[in-house]
Amino acid sequence: MAHLGSRRRRALALPAGLALTASLGFLPAGAASAAPAAEEIPAAVVTDGPKLSYVVNVKGGHGTAKSVKKAIAKAGGSVVIAYDQIGVIVVHSQNPDFAKTIRTVRGVQSAGVTRTAPLTAAGDTAIDSERPLTAAEAKTAAAQADADQDPLEPLQWDLPAIKADKAHEKTLGSKKVTVAVIDTGVDDTHPDLAPNFDRAASVSCVGGAPNTADGAWRPGPGESDHGTHVAGTIAAAKNGIGVTGVAPGVKVSGIKVSQPDGFFYTEAVVCGFVWAAEHGVDVTNNSYYTDPWLFNCKNDADQAALVEAHARALRYAERKGAVNVAAAGNSRMDLAADELTDTTSPNDTTPVERVINPRECLDIPTQIPGVVTVSALGAKNLKSSYSNYGLGVVDVSAPGGDSTLFQKPDAPAVDGRILSTLPGGGYGYKAGTSMASPHVAGVVALIKSTHPHASASGVKALLYAQADDTECTNPYDINGDGTVDAVCEGGKRENGFYGTGVADALDAVRR
Repeated sequence: MAHLGSRRRRALALPAGLALTASLGFLPAGAASAAPAAEEIPAAVVTDGPKLSYVVNVKGGHGTAKSVKKAIAKAGGSVVIAYDQIGVIVVHSQNPDFAKTIRTVRGVQSAGVTRTAPLTAAGDTAIDSERPLTAAEAKTAAAQADADQDPLEPLQWDLPAIKADKAHEKTLGSKKVTVAVIDTGVDDTHPDLAPNFDRAASVSCVGGAPNTADGAWRPGPGESDHGTHVAGTIAAAKNGIGVTGVAPGVKVSGIKVSQPDGFFYTEAVVCGFVWAAEHGVDVTNNSYYTDPWLFNCKNDADQAALVEAHARALRYAERKGAVNVAAAGNSRMDLAADELTDTTSPNDTTPVERVINPRECLDIPTQIPGVVTVSALGAKNLKSSYSNYGLGVVDVSAPGGDSTLFQKPDAPAVDGRILSTLPGGGYGYKAGTSMASPHVAGVVALIKSTHPHASASGVKALLYAQADDTECTNPYDINGDGTVDAVCEGGKRENGFYGTGVADALDAVRR
Protein backbone atom coordinates (compact mmCIF):
# COMPACT_ATOMS: atom_id res chain seq x y z
CA MET A 1 0.00 0.00 0.00
CA ALA A 2 1.00 3.53 -0.17
CA HIS A 3 2.36 5.95 2.44
CA LEU A 4 6.08 6.92 2.42
CA GLY A 5 7.53 9.78 4.43
CA SER A 6 4.15 10.87 5.69
CA ARG A 7 3.10 7.20 5.45
CA ARG A 8 0.42 7.95 2.87
CA ARG A 9 0.61 5.12 0.41
CA ARG A 10 1.55 1.86 2.17
CA ALA A 11 5.26 2.66 2.34
CA LEU A 12 8.13 1.75 4.60
CA ALA A 13 11.90 1.75 4.39
CA LEU A 14 13.86 -1.41 3.65
CA PRO A 15 17.55 -2.22 3.98
CA ALA A 16 19.96 -1.03 1.31
CA GLY A 17 17.73 1.84 0.33
CA LEU A 18 14.71 -0.26 -0.68
CA ALA A 19 11.65 1.98 -0.76
CA LEU A 20 8.21 0.51 -0.23
CA THR A 21 5.25 2.22 -1.70
CA ALA A 22 2.43 0.54 -0.37
CA SER A 23 -1.68 0.70 3.23
CA LEU A 24 -18.85 -3.16 7.44
CA GLY A 25 -21.91 -2.62 6.87
CA PHE A 26 -22.71 -2.60 10.58
CA LEU A 27 -21.99 -0.68 13.75
CA PRO A 28 -21.43 -1.96 17.28
CA ALA A 29 -24.36 -1.69 19.61
CA GLY A 30 -24.47 1.80 21.03
CA ALA A 31 -21.18 2.92 19.55
CA ALA A 32 -22.36 5.38 16.95
CA SER A 33 -26.07 4.82 16.53
CA ALA A 34 -28.40 7.78 16.57
CA ALA A 35 -30.77 8.56 19.38
CA PRO A 36 -34.34 7.43 18.65
CA ALA A 37 -35.61 10.99 18.69
CA ALA A 38 -34.04 14.30 17.81
CA GLU A 39 -32.69 16.45 20.60
CA GLU A 40 -32.98 20.19 20.45
CA ILE A 41 -30.05 21.73 18.60
CA PRO A 42 -28.98 24.94 20.33
CA ALA A 43 -30.10 28.09 18.57
CA ALA A 44 -26.53 29.39 18.70
CA VAL A 45 -23.59 27.10 18.01
CA VAL A 46 -19.84 27.67 18.14
CA THR A 47 -18.48 28.36 14.67
CA ASP A 48 -14.97 29.64 15.39
CA GLY A 49 -13.23 26.31 15.96
CA PRO A 50 -10.85 24.67 13.48
CA LYS A 51 -12.46 23.92 10.15
CA LEU A 52 -12.77 20.15 9.82
CA SER A 53 -14.40 17.70 7.45
CA TYR A 54 -17.07 15.18 8.48
CA VAL A 55 -19.12 12.36 7.04
CA VAL A 56 -22.74 12.01 8.12
CA ASN A 57 -24.36 8.64 7.39
CA VAL A 58 -28.13 8.80 7.19
CA LYS A 59 -30.84 6.18 7.43
CA GLY A 60 -33.65 5.81 4.95
CA GLY A 61 -34.07 7.51 1.62
CA HIS A 62 -33.88 10.95 0.05
CA GLY A 63 -36.53 12.42 2.35
CA THR A 64 -34.47 11.61 5.42
CA ALA A 65 -31.37 13.08 3.81
CA LYS A 66 -33.24 16.31 3.10
CA SER A 67 -34.28 16.76 6.73
CA VAL A 68 -30.79 15.90 7.95
CA LYS A 69 -29.28 18.53 5.66
CA LYS A 70 -31.40 21.16 7.38
CA ALA A 71 -30.18 19.95 10.76
CA ILE A 72 -26.59 20.09 9.50
CA ALA A 73 -26.94 23.78 8.72
CA LYS A 74 -28.52 24.43 12.10
CA ALA A 75 -25.62 22.64 13.80
CA GLY A 76 -23.07 24.89 12.09
CA GLY A 77 -22.20 22.66 9.16
CA SER A 78 -22.14 23.28 5.42
CA VAL A 79 -22.81 20.45 2.97
CA VAL A 80 -19.97 19.91 0.50
CA ILE A 81 -21.75 17.13 -1.37
CA ALA A 82 -24.43 14.57 -0.59
CA TYR A 83 -24.12 11.07 -1.97
CA ASP A 84 -27.81 10.31 -1.57
CA GLN A 85 -27.43 7.01 -3.42
CA ILE A 86 -25.52 5.63 -0.42
CA GLY A 87 -26.74 7.99 2.31
CA VAL A 88 -23.39 9.69 2.97
CA ILE A 89 -23.12 13.47 3.32
CA VAL A 90 -19.77 15.28 3.33
CA VAL A 91 -19.78 18.32 5.61
CA HIS A 92 -17.42 21.09 6.68
CA SER A 93 -17.86 22.67 10.08
CA GLN A 94 -16.07 24.86 12.59
CA ASN A 95 -18.32 23.71 15.42
CA PRO A 96 -16.11 21.50 17.65
CA ASP A 97 -19.27 19.68 18.80
CA PHE A 98 -20.68 19.20 15.32
CA ALA A 99 -20.38 15.39 15.20
CA LYS A 100 -21.72 14.95 18.73
CA THR A 101 -24.64 17.24 17.97
CA ILE A 102 -25.61 15.80 14.59
CA ARG A 103 -25.59 12.24 15.95
CA THR A 104 -28.66 13.15 18.04
CA VAL A 105 -30.69 14.04 14.95
CA ARG A 106 -33.41 11.64 13.84
CA GLY A 107 -32.35 9.87 10.66
CA VAL A 108 -28.60 10.03 11.38
CA GLN A 109 -27.05 6.59 11.80
CA SER A 110 -23.51 7.79 12.48
CA ALA A 111 -21.26 10.79 11.98
CA GLY A 112 -17.58 11.37 12.40
CA VAL A 113 -14.73 13.74 11.75
CA THR A 114 -12.47 12.51 8.95
CA ARG A 115 -9.24 14.11 10.16
CA THR A 116 -7.55 15.62 13.20
CA ALA A 117 -5.75 18.42 11.35
CA PRO A 118 -7.73 21.47 10.18
CA LEU A 119 -8.58 21.78 6.50
CA THR A 120 -6.26 24.77 6.25
CA ALA A 121 -3.25 22.84 7.57
CA ALA A 122 -0.52 22.05 5.06
CA GLY A 123 1.52 18.90 5.52
CA ASP A 124 4.85 17.91 4.06
CA THR A 125 4.65 16.83 0.46
CA ALA A 126 4.90 13.05 0.29
CA ILE A 127 7.31 12.00 -2.42
CA ASP A 128 7.70 8.29 -2.94
CA SER A 129 11.28 7.14 -3.09
CA GLU A 130 12.22 4.81 -5.90
CA ARG A 131 15.23 3.80 -7.89
CA PRO A 132 14.91 5.11 -11.44
CA LEU A 133 15.76 2.76 -14.25
CA THR A 134 19.29 3.40 -15.50
CA ALA A 135 20.11 3.92 -19.15
CA ALA A 136 22.52 0.99 -19.03
CA GLU A 137 19.83 -1.34 -17.67
CA ALA A 138 17.40 -0.20 -20.35
CA LYS A 139 19.95 -0.79 -23.13
CA THR A 140 20.86 -4.25 -21.84
CA ALA A 141 17.22 -5.26 -21.40
CA ALA A 142 16.30 -4.12 -24.91
CA ALA A 143 19.13 -6.22 -26.35
CA GLN A 144 17.83 -9.28 -24.49
CA ALA A 145 14.14 -8.80 -25.30
CA ASP A 146 12.48 -11.37 -27.55
CA ALA A 147 10.62 -10.26 -30.64
CA ASP A 148 7.28 -10.46 -28.80
CA GLN A 149 8.48 -8.55 -25.73
CA ASP A 150 8.51 -4.84 -24.98
CA PRO A 151 12.09 -3.61 -24.52
CA LEU A 152 12.05 -3.50 -20.69
CA GLU A 153 10.07 -6.70 -20.20
CA PRO A 154 13.18 -8.83 -19.50
CA LEU A 155 13.51 -6.83 -16.25
CA GLN A 156 9.94 -7.67 -15.20
CA TRP A 157 10.43 -10.89 -13.23
CA ASP A 158 6.96 -10.33 -11.82
CA LEU A 159 5.14 -11.17 -15.08
CA PRO A 160 6.30 -14.80 -15.35
CA ALA A 161 5.81 -15.15 -11.59
CA ILE A 162 2.05 -15.01 -12.22
CA LYS A 163 2.24 -16.46 -15.77
CA ALA A 164 1.19 -13.17 -17.31
CA ASP A 165 3.69 -13.65 -20.14
CA LYS A 166 1.95 -16.91 -21.08
CA ALA A 167 -1.48 -15.29 -20.74
CA HIS A 168 -0.47 -12.62 -23.25
CA GLU A 169 0.04 -15.31 -25.87
CA LYS A 170 -3.70 -15.95 -25.66
CA THR A 171 -5.08 -12.45 -25.06
CA LEU A 172 -4.06 -9.03 -23.81
CA GLY A 173 -7.48 -8.39 -22.29
CA SER A 174 -10.57 -6.56 -23.50
CA LYS A 175 -10.85 -2.85 -24.25
CA LYS A 176 -14.34 -3.09 -22.76
CA VAL A 177 -12.85 -3.63 -19.27
CA THR A 178 -11.71 -0.65 -17.19
CA VAL A 179 -9.58 -0.75 -14.05
CA ALA A 180 -9.71 2.40 -11.93
CA VAL A 181 -6.57 3.35 -10.04
CA ILE A 182 -7.86 5.07 -6.90
CA ASP A 183 -4.62 6.69 -5.83
CA THR A 184 -2.41 9.78 -6.10
CA GLY A 185 -3.25 10.48 -9.72
CA VAL A 186 -2.22 8.98 -13.06
CA ASP A 187 -0.13 10.62 -15.77
CA ASP A 188 -2.17 9.64 -18.80
CA THR A 189 0.33 11.32 -21.13
CA HIS A 190 2.88 8.56 -20.48
CA PRO A 191 3.45 6.72 -23.79
CA ASP A 192 2.84 3.35 -22.11
CA LEU A 193 -0.46 4.50 -20.56
CA ALA A 194 -1.94 6.86 -23.14
CA PRO A 195 -3.13 4.07 -25.52
CA ASN A 196 -5.21 2.45 -22.76
CA PHE A 197 -6.38 5.45 -20.76
CA ASP A 198 -10.10 5.88 -20.08
CA ARG A 199 -10.68 9.62 -19.68
CA ALA A 200 -14.42 9.29 -19.17
CA ALA A 201 -13.85 7.17 -16.06
CA SER A 202 -11.18 9.51 -14.64
CA VAL A 203 -11.62 12.31 -12.12
CA SER A 204 -10.17 14.08 -9.12
CA CYS A 205 -12.06 13.43 -5.88
CA VAL A 206 -9.72 15.48 -3.69
CA GLY A 207 -11.87 17.28 -1.13
CA GLY A 208 -14.74 14.82 -1.50
CA ALA A 209 -16.50 16.11 -4.63
CA PRO A 210 -15.78 15.15 -8.26
CA ASN A 211 -13.61 17.54 -10.28
CA THR A 212 -13.96 16.68 -13.96
CA ALA A 213 -11.62 19.38 -15.30
CA ASP A 214 -9.33 18.02 -17.98
CA GLY A 215 -6.25 16.47 -16.38
CA ALA A 216 -7.55 16.85 -12.81
CA TRP A 217 -6.71 13.16 -12.34
CA ARG A 218 -2.99 13.75 -12.92
CA PRO A 219 -0.43 14.22 -10.11
CA GLY A 220 0.55 17.86 -9.77
CA PRO A 221 4.11 19.18 -9.66
CA GLY A 222 5.95 17.68 -6.70
CA GLU A 223 3.14 15.23 -5.96
CA SER A 224 3.52 11.49 -5.64
CA ASP A 225 4.22 9.27 -8.66
CA HIS A 226 2.65 6.30 -6.86
CA GLY A 227 -0.57 6.10 -8.87
CA THR A 228 1.26 6.24 -12.21
CA HIS A 229 3.49 3.34 -11.15
CA VAL A 230 0.44 1.31 -10.10
CA ALA A 231 -1.34 2.06 -13.40
CA GLY A 232 1.59 0.74 -15.44
CA THR A 233 1.63 -2.56 -13.58
CA ILE A 234 -2.02 -3.05 -14.43
CA ALA A 235 -2.24 -1.93 -18.04
CA ALA A 236 0.95 -0.56 -19.60
CA ALA A 237 0.38 -1.15 -23.31
CA LYS A 238 2.20 -3.87 -25.21
CA ASN A 239 3.29 -1.41 -27.87
CA GLY A 240 7.01 -1.84 -28.36
CA ILE A 241 7.73 0.81 -25.70
CA GLY A 242 8.96 0.37 -22.13
CA VAL A 243 7.20 -2.14 -19.87
CA THR A 244 4.20 -4.41 -20.23
CA GLY A 245 1.23 -4.50 -17.85
CA VAL A 246 -0.45 -7.60 -16.48
CA ALA A 247 -3.48 -6.82 -18.67
CA PRO A 248 -2.03 -4.66 -21.45
CA GLY A 249 -5.19 -4.68 -23.53
CA VAL A 250 -7.64 -3.33 -20.95
CA LYS A 251 -8.45 0.27 -20.12
CA VAL A 252 -7.13 2.07 -17.04
CA SER A 253 -8.50 5.23 -15.43
CA GLY A 254 -7.19 7.56 -12.77
CA ILE A 255 -9.29 8.54 -9.75
CA LYS A 256 -7.19 10.94 -7.71
CA VAL A 257 -8.02 10.89 -4.01
CA SER A 258 -4.83 12.01 -2.25
CA GLN A 259 -4.26 15.60 -1.25
CA PRO A 260 -1.13 17.48 -2.36
CA ASP A 261 0.36 16.70 1.06
CA GLY A 262 -0.24 13.00 0.47
CA PHE A 263 -3.18 12.26 2.77
CA PHE A 264 -6.05 9.98 1.74
CA TYR A 265 -9.14 11.12 3.63
CA THR A 266 -12.52 9.39 3.83
CA GLU A 267 -14.51 11.96 1.88
CA ALA A 268 -12.22 11.63 -1.14
CA VAL A 269 -12.13 7.83 -1.03
CA VAL A 270 -15.93 7.61 -0.78
CA CYS A 271 -16.19 9.95 -3.76
CA GLY A 272 -13.80 7.69 -5.66
CA PHE A 273 -15.85 4.55 -5.17
CA VAL A 274 -19.12 6.28 -6.04
CA TRP A 275 -17.53 7.71 -9.18
CA ALA A 276 -16.20 4.28 -10.18
CA ALA A 277 -19.60 2.72 -9.57
CA GLU A 278 -21.36 5.21 -11.82
CA HIS A 279 -18.84 5.24 -14.67
CA GLY A 280 -18.69 1.63 -15.70
CA VAL A 281 -15.54 0.63 -13.84
CA ASP A 282 -15.03 -3.15 -13.60
CA VAL A 283 -12.14 -3.21 -11.10
CA THR A 284 -10.79 -0.73 -8.57
CA ASN A 285 -7.24 -0.88 -7.25
CA ASN A 286 -6.61 0.55 -3.80
CA SER A 287 -2.94 0.70 -2.80
CA TYR A 288 -3.32 2.89 0.30
CA TYR A 289 -4.97 3.08 3.68
CA THR A 290 -7.38 5.83 4.56
CA ASP A 291 -5.94 8.45 6.89
CA PRO A 292 -5.49 9.46 9.63
CA TRP A 293 -6.00 6.10 11.39
CA LEU A 294 -4.00 3.00 10.53
CA PHE A 295 -6.88 1.10 12.15
CA ASN A 296 -10.41 2.46 12.62
CA CYS A 297 -12.01 1.16 15.81
CA LYS A 298 -15.76 0.54 15.86
CA ASN A 299 -16.01 1.44 19.54
CA ASP A 300 -15.03 5.02 18.67
CA ALA A 301 -17.98 7.01 17.31
CA ASP A 302 -15.92 9.01 14.82
CA GLN A 303 -13.95 6.05 13.49
CA ALA A 304 -17.05 3.84 13.31
CA ALA A 305 -18.65 6.44 11.05
CA LEU A 306 -15.64 6.33 8.71
CA VAL A 307 -15.88 2.54 8.49
CA GLU A 308 -19.59 2.79 7.71
CA ALA A 309 -19.10 5.41 4.99
CA HIS A 310 -16.46 3.25 3.31
CA ALA A 311 -18.60 0.13 3.60
CA ARG A 312 -21.53 1.85 1.91
CA ALA A 313 -19.39 3.16 -0.93
CA LEU A 314 -17.66 -0.20 -1.48
CA ARG A 315 -20.93 -2.11 -1.44
CA TYR A 316 -22.37 0.34 -3.96
CA ALA A 317 -19.41 -0.14 -6.31
CA GLU A 318 -19.69 -3.92 -6.05
CA ARG A 319 -23.44 -3.85 -6.68
CA LYS A 320 -22.64 -1.94 -9.85
CA GLY A 321 -20.26 -4.73 -10.89
CA ALA A 322 -16.84 -3.58 -9.66
CA VAL A 323 -14.37 -5.89 -7.95
CA ASN A 324 -12.47 -3.92 -5.30
CA VAL A 325 -8.84 -4.98 -4.79
CA ALA A 326 -6.64 -3.57 -2.00
CA ALA A 327 -3.14 -3.85 -0.56
CA ALA A 328 -2.74 -5.62 2.78
CA GLY A 329 -0.17 -3.14 4.12
CA ASN A 330 3.54 -3.02 4.86
CA SER A 331 3.76 -3.14 8.65
CA ARG A 332 4.80 -6.81 8.96
CA MET A 333 1.70 -7.30 11.10
CA ASP A 334 -0.40 -10.42 11.60
CA LEU A 335 -3.83 -8.92 11.01
CA ALA A 336 -5.41 -12.03 12.53
CA ALA A 337 -3.60 -11.61 15.87
CA ASP A 338 -5.49 -11.15 19.13
CA GLU A 339 -4.05 -7.66 19.54
CA LEU A 340 -1.72 -5.23 17.79
CA THR A 341 0.05 -2.05 18.79
CA ASP A 342 -0.51 1.02 16.61
CA THR A 343 2.04 3.78 17.17
CA THR A 344 1.35 5.83 14.03
CA SER A 345 -2.18 7.18 14.46
CA PRO A 346 -3.44 9.80 13.98
CA ASN A 347 -0.80 10.54 11.39
CA ASP A 348 -1.97 14.04 10.47
CA THR A 349 -1.27 15.49 13.93
CA THR A 350 0.39 13.78 16.93
CA PRO A 351 0.33 9.96 16.99
CA VAL A 352 -0.42 8.13 20.22
CA GLU A 353 0.33 4.52 21.10
CA ARG A 354 -2.73 2.32 21.38
CA VAL A 355 -3.28 -1.43 21.67
CA ILE A 356 -6.07 -2.52 19.35
CA ASN A 357 -8.13 -5.63 18.62
CA PRO A 358 -7.86 -6.30 14.86
CA ARG A 359 -11.35 -7.78 14.85
CA GLU A 360 -12.82 -4.51 16.13
CA CYS A 361 -10.33 -2.08 14.57
CA LEU A 362 -10.08 -2.25 10.80
CA ASP A 363 -7.51 -1.17 8.26
CA ILE A 364 -9.67 0.48 5.58
CA PRO A 365 -10.43 -0.10 2.83
CA THR A 366 -8.59 -3.44 2.74
CA GLN A 367 -10.46 -5.00 5.68
CA ILE A 368 -13.94 -3.92 4.65
CA PRO A 369 -15.93 -7.09 3.87
CA GLY A 370 -15.97 -7.94 0.17
CA VAL A 371 -12.62 -6.34 -0.65
CA VAL A 372 -9.92 -8.59 -2.15
CA THR A 373 -6.97 -8.26 0.28
CA VAL A 374 -3.55 -8.83 -1.29
CA SER A 375 -0.25 -9.74 0.37
CA ALA A 376 3.11 -9.30 -1.35
CA LEU A 377 5.65 -11.81 -2.70
CA GLY A 378 9.31 -11.34 -3.49
CA ALA A 379 11.27 -12.71 -6.42
CA LYS A 380 11.80 -16.08 -4.68
CA ASN A 381 8.04 -16.56 -4.20
CA LEU A 382 8.21 -15.99 -0.45
CA LYS A 383 6.14 -13.49 1.50
CA SER A 384 7.86 -10.15 1.19
CA SER A 385 9.72 -9.11 4.34
CA TYR A 386 7.43 -6.12 4.98
CA SER A 387 4.05 -7.56 3.99
CA ASN A 388 1.17 -7.80 6.43
CA TYR A 389 -0.44 -11.23 6.62
CA GLY A 390 -3.16 -13.07 8.50
CA LEU A 391 -5.23 -16.24 8.20
CA GLY A 392 -8.74 -15.30 7.11
CA VAL A 393 -7.62 -11.77 6.22
CA VAL A 394 -5.37 -12.21 3.19
CA ASP A 395 -7.31 -13.46 0.16
CA VAL A 396 -4.58 -13.84 -2.45
CA SER A 397 -0.91 -12.99 -3.03
CA ALA A 398 1.08 -11.47 -5.89
CA PRO A 399 4.51 -9.96 -6.61
CA GLY A 400 5.21 -6.81 -4.66
CA GLY A 401 8.98 -7.05 -4.61
CA ASP A 402 11.53 -7.18 -1.81
CA SER A 403 15.09 -6.24 -1.05
CA THR A 404 17.61 -8.10 -3.19
CA LEU A 405 19.32 -8.89 0.13
CA PHE A 406 16.35 -11.13 0.88
CA GLN A 407 14.97 -12.20 -2.51
CA LYS A 408 17.10 -11.65 -5.57
CA PRO A 409 15.55 -12.25 -8.99
CA ASP A 410 17.04 -14.52 -11.61
CA ALA A 411 18.79 -12.94 -14.60
CA PRO A 412 18.15 -11.03 -16.75
CA ALA A 413 16.18 -9.15 -14.04
CA VAL A 414 18.51 -7.14 -11.80
CA ASP A 415 16.30 -5.63 -9.11
CA GLY A 416 14.01 -7.34 -6.61
CA ARG A 417 11.49 -4.54 -6.81
CA ILE A 418 8.75 -3.96 -9.40
CA LEU A 419 9.56 -1.97 -12.53
CA SER A 420 6.78 0.24 -13.87
CA THR A 421 5.85 3.64 -15.28
CA LEU A 422 6.62 7.02 -13.71
CA PRO A 423 5.27 10.47 -14.64
CA GLY A 424 6.90 12.28 -17.52
CA GLY A 425 7.52 9.13 -19.56
CA GLY A 426 9.92 7.57 -17.06
CA TYR A 427 10.32 4.16 -15.45
CA GLY A 428 11.42 3.09 -12.00
CA TYR A 429 11.37 0.43 -9.30
CA LYS A 430 9.15 0.31 -6.24
CA ALA A 431 8.20 -2.37 -3.73
CA GLY A 432 5.27 -2.82 -1.40
CA THR A 433 1.86 -4.39 -1.15
CA SER A 434 1.00 -1.30 -3.22
CA MET A 435 2.74 -3.10 -6.07
CA ALA A 436 1.17 -6.50 -5.32
CA SER A 437 -2.40 -5.24 -5.43
CA PRO A 438 -2.26 -3.99 -9.05
CA HIS A 439 -0.97 -7.39 -10.18
CA VAL A 440 -4.16 -8.89 -8.80
CA ALA A 441 -6.26 -6.08 -10.27
CA GLY A 442 -4.73 -6.94 -13.64
CA VAL A 443 -5.56 -10.62 -13.22
CA VAL A 444 -9.12 -9.69 -12.25
CA ALA A 445 -9.33 -7.59 -15.42
CA LEU A 446 -8.27 -10.63 -17.47
CA ILE A 447 -10.93 -12.75 -15.75
CA LYS A 448 -13.53 -10.10 -16.53
CA SER A 449 -12.31 -9.98 -20.14
CA THR A 450 -12.75 -13.75 -20.41
CA HIS A 451 -16.09 -13.79 -18.58
CA PRO A 452 -17.68 -10.43 -19.46
CA HIS A 453 -21.06 -11.29 -17.95
CA ALA A 454 -19.73 -12.56 -14.63
CA SER A 455 -20.83 -10.71 -11.50
CA ALA A 456 -18.31 -9.21 -9.11
CA SER A 457 -18.79 -12.14 -6.73
CA GLY A 458 -18.39 -14.57 -9.62
CA VAL A 459 -15.14 -12.95 -10.71
CA LYS A 460 -13.78 -13.13 -7.16
CA ALA A 461 -14.73 -16.79 -6.92
CA LEU A 462 -12.76 -17.51 -10.10
CA LEU A 463 -9.77 -15.50 -8.82
CA TYR A 464 -9.60 -17.57 -5.65
CA ALA A 465 -10.26 -20.92 -7.36
CA GLN A 466 -7.60 -20.26 -10.01
CA ALA A 467 -4.91 -19.04 -7.61
CA ASP A 468 -1.94 -21.38 -7.32
CA ASP A 469 -2.01 -23.09 -3.94
CA THR A 470 1.08 -22.09 -1.98
CA GLU A 471 2.08 -23.77 1.26
CA CYS A 472 3.04 -21.89 4.39
CA THR A 473 6.65 -20.82 4.69
CA ASN A 474 7.74 -22.06 8.13
CA PRO A 475 10.15 -21.30 9.61
CA TYR A 476 10.12 -17.84 8.04
CA ASP A 477 13.52 -16.25 8.66
CA ILE A 478 13.67 -13.87 5.72
CA ASN A 479 16.95 -12.20 6.65
CA GLY A 480 18.70 -15.38 7.77
CA ASP A 481 19.66 -14.15 11.22
CA GLY A 482 18.30 -17.21 13.01
CA THR A 483 15.18 -15.44 14.32
CA VAL A 484 11.72 -16.34 13.04
CA ASP A 485 10.25 -13.16 11.58
CA ALA A 486 6.63 -14.31 11.19
CA VAL A 487 4.54 -17.45 11.63
CA CYS A 488 2.27 -18.67 8.85
CA GLU A 489 -0.93 -20.40 9.91
CA GLY A 490 -3.18 -22.54 7.74
CA GLY A 491 -2.87 -25.19 5.06
CA LYS A 492 -1.80 -25.32 1.44
CA ARG A 493 -5.16 -24.19 0.05
CA GLU A 494 -5.53 -21.22 2.37
CA ASN A 495 -3.13 -19.67 4.83
CA GLY A 496 -2.09 -16.41 6.42
CA PHE A 497 0.84 -15.62 4.12
CA TYR A 498 -0.64 -16.33 0.69
CA GLY A 499 -4.39 -16.58 1.21
CA THR A 500 -5.91 -18.86 -1.44
CA GLY A 501 -2.59 -18.76 -3.31
CA VAL A 502 -0.69 -16.76 -5.90
CA ALA A 503 -2.82 -15.05 -8.55
CA ASP A 504 -2.67 -16.89 -11.89
CA ALA A 505 -2.98 -14.79 -15.05
CA LEU A 506 -2.85 -17.78 -17.39
CA ASP A 507 -5.82 -19.51 -15.77
CA ALA A 508 -7.63 -16.17 -15.92
CA VAL A 509 -7.72 -16.24 -19.72
CA ARG A 510 -8.82 -19.89 -20.04
CA ARG A 511 -12.52 -20.38 -20.74
